[in-house]
Amino acid sequence: MTAIKVPEIILHSSSAQRKMPVMGLGTAPEATSTVTTKDAVLQAIKQGYRHFDAASAYGVEQPVGEAIAEALQLGLIASRDELFVTSKLWVTDNHAQTIVPALQKSLRTLQLEYLDLFLIHWPIATKPGKVMYPIEVSEIVEFDMKGVWESMEECQRLGLTKAIGVSNFSIKKLQKLLSFATIPPAVNQVEVNLGWQQPELREFCKENGITVTAFSPLRKGAVRGNNLVMDNDIIKELADAHGKTVAQICLRWLYEQGLTFVVKSYDKERMKQNLGIFDWSLSEDDYKKINEIHQDRLIKGPTKPLLDDLWE
Repeated sequence: MTAIKVPEIILHSSSAQRKMPVMGLGTAPEATSTVTTKDAVLQAIKQGYRHFDAASAYGVEQPVGEAIAEALQLGLIASRDELFVTSKLWVTDNHAQTIVPALQKSLRTLQLEYLDLFLIHWPIATKPGKVMYPIEVSEIVEFDMKGVWESMEECQRLGLTKAIGVSNFSIKKLQKLLSFATIPPAVNQVEVNLGWQQPELREFCKENGITVTAFSPLRKGAVRGNNLVMDNDIIKELADAHGKTVAQICLRWLYEQGLTFVVKSYDKERMKQNLGIFDWSLSEDDYKKINEIHQDRLIKGPTKPLLDDLWE
């Protein structure tokens, strides 16, 4: 199998100008999949994926680490440095004093010496304790963004991670963070897809040198009922016209926007199809149609009930 080479971008504010492959494999557990996370990651490495997106809350750090160890053993990669591994800090550890220990614990579980990217999963802090999803609002405590970010910066200075960033941050929260950060966030990982295009947030990030990574690029995730993207007639029409899959149209659009993205599929064939987006392009006419797609946020928040001010 010839592995496809995924294009890379340089992350601003990372140690030694770390490069990040534009497409990564999301590893949040897939309830319907019969393929294990470890096998999916190994298969992805064989196909050419080099960027893997994990999180302590997903409970997948161990199998991701085992897959990386096996890939090295099998000679699928020559060294750990060929991979780009992201993990995320859960809300229970979103406190200045618990961040370095939380990252060290993630590294032990992943069997790695460093992460490439460490993200604050949500701009919320809760009492320390076990991972609960959705988060009970009664568990929420004040989020000390400045203290938390100083500890994130410490993680990068200690060499535990090459870059630090955030996830699910609005423009307002990024502005606050940038007002005191000495190492600005390299990445903001947020929902972006054809059904939730987020032009203002993307523009703000671009102006401030923050790379946007799109999660739920195919609108998967907490979907109940109709998928605004995968079941969309406009996108189906574009896919037919290009002789591509609906997923390929979605991912090509993200790539043309200059975004990075993590796509979630443990299916061998779909993994392969998702890599097939780098040698063709969308037309001006395609863009006109894409601009007509109804916009609605899929992931409204991690709490129950939802918070009014999460997105401002």
